[in-house]
This record gives sequence, C-alpha cells and structure tokens, in this order.
Amino acid sequence: MKKNIVFGLKIIAVLIFLSLLSILISNRIIETSSQSKLFDSVELIPQNKVALLLGTGKYTQGKYINLYYKYRIEATVKLYKSGKINFILISGDNSRKDYDEPNTMRQDLIKKGIPEAKIFLDYAGFRTLDSVVRCKKIFNESKITIVSQKFHNQRAIFIAKQHNIEAIGFNAKDVGMYWGFKTRAREHLARVKVMIDVLVGKEPKFLGEKIEIK
Repeated sequence: MKKNIVFGLKIIAVLIFLSLLSILISNRIIETSSQSKLFDSVELIPQNKVALLLGTGKYTQGKYINLYYKYRIEATVKLYKSGKINFILISGDNSRKDYDEPNTMRQDLIKKGIPEAKIFLDYAGFRTLDSVVRCKKIFNESKITIVSQKFHNQRAIFIAKQHNIEAIGFNAKDVGMYWGFKTRAREHLARVKVMIDVLVGKEPKFLGEKIEIK
C-alpha cells in the first residue's frame, strides 16, 4: 500500500514537472517569434492596409467595463487617426444572440469617429487562431497589423508566422495584475494549446466565401 502511494506521488510529480516545462518552452518560443514585431508607439509602427482587431467582450461578469476591450478600442482609434491603417477588420465571437463582439466593437469605433465604411466584420473569430488564419483565407490579407494587448499579440504573431502571414502587433494598454490575473493564467495554457494546434495542423472552425476589403 505504501509503495503504491509513493509511486503515485512520483507520477504526479513527473506530470507537474512536464506541465511546467511545456509552459516554459511554449512561452519562450512564442515570445522569441514576436521579437522586433511589437510596437507601443504609433510613430514607430509601419503602415499597413488592414488592422486585425481581436475581439473581446465589452463587460466583465460583474458588469463592469472590460479594460481589455476599452484599451483595444482606444489603440485602434489611435492607429487609424494616425494614418497607420486604412481599414479595420474586427474578428470575434458571435455564437449567441446575446453576445456579439464584432458589432459591439464596430459601434464603439463609429462613436469615436471611425467611418463605418472602413470597418469589416468577421463573425467566426471564435479563437485567436480562427481570427488570424481567416484574415488570410477569407479576407485575402497576408500583411496585417494585429491590435490587442502585448501578451495576446505575441501569440497571434506566432500563429501568423506559421501560416505565412506577415504580421506586426500594436500593443494596447495592458491591464494590471489585480484585474488581469485570470486572463494571464489562461494565457499560459493557451500558449501550450497553440503549440499543439501547430503540431496537428489545426484549422479554423469555419471558412467560407472570400471577402475583399476595399
């Protein structure tokens, strides 16, 4: 009985070690792949035709404004008004009648002075992989500026690189650890998952007819 308990503890220890190792390796690979492709300043970032704005919900579960959402909207407006992008492709989740990331973001961008004709929507951006790959396969854009927080941009740029998409990232203001702890914890798991997706050749959930951004 005692031997079984010791053996079980050893198995658990090995699994924990392998899990931590996979997180560390995934983080290292993803961070390295985005070096020199991330920008915090509109003055320094190169100009691109299209910005891919990665969707998120406007409100938290507690019905407060989601700061990730707020800062991504602000960053996109800054890019557009600085002349560093011509069009905005909003890619997000629209899987429920009461939850529509792309349209909500579009409405707030319009309120901040972005012309409606300059905004395109992708309703099938259920995951970051879907958003990035569909940008090329559906919207024919293989040179893009991704807008999100830095940690998210790093993962999105890694995905883009695996699919022969030339991507740079404009970093929206980050959220403090107090509000963003859960998101950061999930990000570690998401990075391991994206490495698995690359290995198995994961494709977007939906594709469809091509749409030209013009």
